[in-house]
Amino acid sequence: QVQLVESGGGLVQPGGSLRLSCAASGVTLDYYAIGWFRQAPGKEREGVSIIESRDGTTVYAPAVKGRFTISSDNARNTVYLQMNSLKPEDTGVYYCAASKYGWSWYDTLYDYWGQGTQVTVSS
Repeated sequence: QVQLVESGGGLVQPGGSLRLSCAASGVTLDYYAIGWFRQAPGKEREGVSIIESRDGTTVYAPAVKGRFTISSDNARNTVYLQMNSLKPEDTGVYYCAASKYGWSWYDTLYDYWGQGTQVTVSS
């Protein structure tokens, strides 16, 4: 059974940092693209960052480029999202997802999803 479990969310002040983790079981992340998506209240889910485990390609949404860094530890079967200089508009539920089709901003191409972790950026 494939499971993706996110952790690391919480409440942080603007300008602060958080590191999210996505731990996988039942699947080897080496063969998947792993994406981080987020959904703010009343808004559609949007892609944040993706890492293609097969060649290390990383992509970022313009809103987070330069502030967020995605990385993977294949030995731990875990993907991380380091989030710095957080803004109130980064608030939302963050999900990780795995796709065997390669990296894509289309969330319909992702086979497996975690349950999400809440990130709240507020003073």
